[in-house]
Amino acid sequence: MQPWIDPQMGAILERMRTGPAFDFRAAPIAEARATVDAATLPWSEGAPAIPARDLAIPRDLAIPTAGTAMRARLYQPEAGPVSAVIVYAHGGGWTFGSIETHDGTMRHLAVAAGCAVLGVDYRLAPEHPFPAPLDDLMAAIAFVEQGGLGKAIPAGAIAVAGDSAGANLALAALLRRRDEGLPSLSAAALFYGCYEPDFSTPSHAAFGGGDYLLTSANMRWYWNNFLGGEPDGTASLAAPVRSNLAGLPPLYLSAAGLDPLRDDTIRLARRLGEAGVRFRFDHVPGVVHGCLRMSRELTAAAAMLAAGGRHLADHLNDKKTGGNQPWNAGLSSS
Repeated sequence: MQPWIDPQMGAILERMRTGPAFDFRAAPIAEARATVDAATLPWSEGAPAIPARDLAIPRDLAIPTAGTAMRARLYQPEAGPVSAVIVYAHGGGWTFGSIETHDGTMRHLAVAAGCAVLGVDYRLAPEHPFPAPLDDLMAAIAFVEQGGLGKAIPAGAIAVAGDSAGANLALAALLRRRDEGLPSLSAAALFYGCYEPDFSTPSHAAFGGGDYLLTSANMRWYWNNFLGGEPDGTASLAAPVRSNLAGLPPLYLSAAGLDPLRDDTIRLARRLGEAGVRFRFDHVPGVVHGCLRMSRELTAAAAMLAAGGRHLADHLNDKKTGGNQPWNAGLSSS
């Protein structure tokens, strides 16, 4: 039985299938990045216009990291000094992606949350495997806390968010801060994340063969790039769902119904419930992994971004709403 496909998603898939095939795993990494990122950039066209209105804060920033500087981009939906920030880690299998490829997604999130978004260009694998990307995200959060945006911003006015590989890094950053005794951030939004290298799940079997963009074979390649010398069975923060999850701030989780990684989020939701962490989980049927970038044409993706933005706004504005939300609340079910 064929799964249901959102009609808007179906039209996008049909159009994408007419494009030329490209095996990025067989290409030199620089060529692969240029080709994959170029195919993603047009999706940001038509995103909400968010000028950097506070002239004291450049829109494009350089964040000091170990021995170098990391590119970042600040989106401010309102004029004035920054008082709360969402630090965003982009997806792309830890191998592709940048603040340019996710420009539209971050603009939409800034509008949905009514809050500044700081996107970061963390180092990419395979040249920089775990923990380098996580180290960079930690440095970006510290940069915000320590006044890098003009004034010190407390942890309670900072959230993290990310999609796919970026969701993995965002969750790992929350856990690392907890383990290092650092103040808890206010909240997180994790969009269709990959939380452990487990390819035996029902969603990999159902959706990983190539009909729905992301394949299980490509996901194995991404994980190999990210893990470097670590085994698939790693218990490190590279696979954050395997950690003790107690003590995390409220989370928004979304899963795409046609995603090989759908069951990663289902497992994370179950483990969060067992750990007593407050969360909302939206399972969105009929859409594929990576759908956030398609939000200008895909209503379900725009709704996913809006729901994540509302969650972050509620907690950044200290509008604490109680208890775990029921699974599949809000956007859809099944």
